[in-house]
Amino acid sequence: TSVAKRHLLKEFINRKKINDFRSIPGLKEVVESCRGKNLFFSTNIDDAIKEADLVFISTANAFLAQRISSINSISALCEATGADVEEVATAIGMDQRIGNKFLKASVGFGGSCFQKDVLNLVYLCEALNLPEVARYWQQVIDMNDYQRRRFASRIIDSLFNTVTDKKIAILGFAFKKDTGDTRESSSIYISKYLMDEGAHLHIYDPKVPREQIVVDLSHPGVSKDDQGDASGTRRGDDSRRLPVTPTRISTRPSHLCQTLSSPCGPIAPPPGPLWAVAVARLVTISEDPYEACDGAHAVVICTEWDVFKELDYERIHKKMLKPAFIFDGRRVLDGLHNELQTIGFQ
Repeated sequence: TSVAKRHLLKEFINRKKINDFRSIPGLKEVVESCRGKNLFFSTNIDDAIKEADLVFISTANAFLAQRISSINSISALCEATGADVEEVATAIGMDQRIGNKFLKASVGFGGSCFQKDVLNLVYLCEALNLPEVARYWQQVIDMNDYQRRRFASRIIDSLFNTVTDKKIAILGFAFKKDTGDTRESSSIYISKYLMDEGAHLHIYDPKVPREQIVVDLSHPGVSKDDQGDASGTRRGDDSRRLPVTPTRISTRPSHLCQTLSSPCGPIAPPPGPLWAVAVARLVTISEDPYEACDGAHAVVICTEWDVFKELDYERIHKKMLKPAFIFDGRRVLDGLHNELQTIGFQ
């Protein structure tokens, strides 16, 4: 029955079972060992291997990523209509056919698995001459990128259409809480979009080492400025710019070519692409969240660390420039919304 199949699937893919198979050299042996116990796999070994490959390599993570992009697309619709995406997500999650997992609107998914596995699926579909299916799954990635750019654009718009030379505190750099893993973290992309507009970023994360942040932000491949060099010369098109009004055109690059000493130590500008120099000019790594927020125009929460719920926001507000803005990209402060407004945050 379908219930039995779902139960067996749940049993098969749990972490303990996967760890038990670590000593087995290949996928073929795994399937041969368990095909008699798992009704959702074909009894034909060749078909079973294909099914197992799709389940464990791409499809499961692609479906989870799809859910995140779906609720993020609804968040854009909610903002345009004045609805609360959290209320919408709660109502959707009460439908037992859908459930409430992975329906949390945010600045997008990160980590080493989701994007890689969705792109694996896109590649597989293209290789098998399924362009419509490939475009469908590519849209999951496109929506994730759009959500990140939209969040950065919202920050710029709120700060009177410019963040040039403004201090912005970035709280959280890991792709999720309780880890120091920054692979494909939305914080990297949001930080680079803001740097591309000339913002001075003061970044704090409880676990991510300072060196990792510098490496991530110096790595090319996120925005148009990555195509330039240390002299400020830019190459390529504007395809990765923020999707905002045509009047928002960055005309600096002179301020990227200066160096800056951080309160936590100098960030030497390594030779190479423009972004390595930009990090030296625009990025300060803070050892304390209050230090990061001191004198800031805005606070931006990019990782859902529990410690951010416990900060003294009245103390933070007093030391920020006014009007003081706070942007919660992970909705960790939903329970403090009224209190933050009373304090004076925009």
